[in-house]
Amino acid sequence: MQILIGIGAVIIGYILGSIPFGLIIVKLKTGKDIRTVESGRTGGTNAVRAAGLGAGLLTAILDILKGAVAVWVARALSPGNDLIHVLAPVAAIVGHNYSAFLIDRDENGKLRFHGGAGGAPALGGAMGLWWPMFPIVFSAGVLVWFSIGIASVTTMVV
Repeated sequence: MQILIGIGAVIIGYILGSIPFGLIIVKLKTGKDIRTVESGRTGGTNAVRAAGLGAGLLTAILDILKGAVAVWVARALSPGNDLIHVLAPVAAIVGHNYSAFLIDRDENGKLRFHGGAGGAPALGGAMGLWWPMFPIVFSAGVLVWFSIGIASVTTMVV
């Protein structure tokens, strides 16, 4: 029974990660579809491009919380099972990158998933696993972002 609960916790992590906060926030603020702006990703950086700094920050905060909440839910449902505590935020990252709510078909009829790059939920998952790392990783991300200014490099650093 505990295995099923653990699997359920991982599935919940994926579903949490799949919530496209950037799409929702930009749509509510501007009426735009964030997937048609710049990179087409649904994360905080593209939300800034599509709807401004406030929308981007709110998107980033909510995306960070996806990963953290996945850990907290896993710990509540499956205490003492460290593997599930790690797999749940990984599932949230996968859900963020390949959202179950943002599936369509390309011109060849193949399914295509949309989402973000995974940096924010990765930060949140790490924060949920061990919160003291947050200021270190966040500071490193800010330093890279403001010195290099390339979102993909910042995501890899995080």
